[in-house]
Amino acid sequence: MNTTDKNELIQLFENHFSEKAESVEMLPSSGSYREYCRIKSSNRTVIGAFNADVKENTAFLSFTSHFRKNGIPVPGVFAVSADLKKYLLEDLGDTTLFDFLSVTRENEGFSENIISQYKKVLQILPKIQILAGKDLDYSVCYPRAAFDKQSMMWDLNYFKYYFLKLAKIQFDEQALEDDYQAFCDYLLSAESDFFLYRDFQSRNVMLKNDEVWFIDYQGGRRGALQYDLASLLYDGKADIPESVRQQLFDFYVDELKKYIPVDDDRFAAYYKGFVLIRIMQAMGAYGFRGFYEKKEHFLKSIPFALKNLEYLLTDLNLPVQLPELVKVLNELTQSEILKEIGRAKTHLTVTITSFSYKKGYPIDLSGNGGGHVFDCRALNNPGRYPELAVFTGKDIEIQQFLEQKSEIGVFLNAVKQIVDQSVKVYLEREFTNLSVSFGCTGGRHRSVYSAEKIAEYLRNNYPVNVVVNHRELNG
Repeated sequence: MNTTDKNELIQLFENHFSEKAESVEMLPSSGSYREYCRIKSSNRTVIGAFNADVKENTAFLSFTSHFRKNGIPVPGVFAVSADLKKYLLEDLGDTTLFDFLSVTRENEGFSENIISQYKKVLQILPKIQILAGKDLDYSVCYPRAAFDKQSMMWDLNYFKYYFLKLAKIQFDEQALEDDYQAFCDYLLSAESDFFLYRDFQSRNVMLKNDEVWFIDYQGGRRGALQYDLASLLYDGKADIPESVRQQLFDFYVDELKKYIPVDDDRFAAYYKGFVLIRIMQAMGAYGFRGFYEKKEHFLKSIPFALKNLEYLLTDLNLPVQLPELVKVLNELTQSEILKEIGRAKTHLTVTITSFSYKKGYPIDLSGNGGGHVFDCRALNNPGRYPELAVFTGKDIEIQQFLEQKSEIGVFLNAVKQIVDQSVKVYLEREFTNLSVSFGCTGGRHRSVYSAEKIAEYLRNNYPVNVVVNHRELNG
């Protein structure tokens, strides 16, 4: 986001709320070209969005209005710029379903806590697909009004040109094209008069106040019910265990039956086909972003996609013959090069530590003796307030305090610029260790929050190993 666009978002904020914007924090980039920032005043925090694609914005804004009228938990839109390229959204926080899954899984495995969140999502999905999708204005859908044959062929060719070719997998072009045509014709025979969310995966579900919220549905269109279910349950890096996947599939079908009659066998048969095309679409994205755009963190999803593909191929049993496609997919699952490609190739480990200045600087165990130390003590200290002192920087109470009553956004933006420079050079020179430390008075609030935010930022933007140590919390 350039300076002009950022300033125009600030102006939109100040004009709409009649309040001075006190800080603007750029949010980590995702797989799209949309850019987001968090704008704060003394009274509120909102998300500013910039996207040069006006047609995509029109679809998002139209769907948002319709969903909210139908009781679907999506962010509110506060204001939209005259050129339709910038808008202000309700701030749903930073915790996605994927974030929750990743943290909880480390301590509990794929526990009932995680499954319960997925069930909340799957309770709402049929309402989005059937009830909210019934009176939707499909004329604003972009780039297609339906997940039709053209859409399917785009996805399949995306996979062919940005994954198969870049991964150097050999195939018979005409034979593969024939299979593509037959595969699409089969999928198009499924009932498809429903809203298809399109990118229904764990990073597009937010968790706030123990409720689920939905974002990034601007690619929605008419389509089959099975596609979104496949997107969620075969979400690559979520790596849902097969037994849990089946449990959630059954749960969704039971919820779906509350809205429409369901032929279990017919639904399950089409489901496998939509799982396959979804995996192929995702792998095309991994190839484009990873092989072509050289964004290595997308490559890390490839082993998970291969694992899902391998499982699916053991019992595909589609009522259509796809010999060349199946041959190519089997070759993919056997490729040792591809299995290795997404694993950590970097030798750089960034150790991020929070600490109390009262107990001295942290020790650099790598032996390099260097790195960055950032002093958080100029920020408003939540530890001075008795009702907050018992919490830590991992708790929502402290996060909200710092985001609303301190200049933490300005501070962390400056930190990112310094750390970015080091990480880029260290990667180029193949260094092995970098330490980044945050100190505050007690080592429990400001420093912990800062360490967590920078760790998240580095994981999302660089192919590095990130180790977080909260010294004073860990005893």
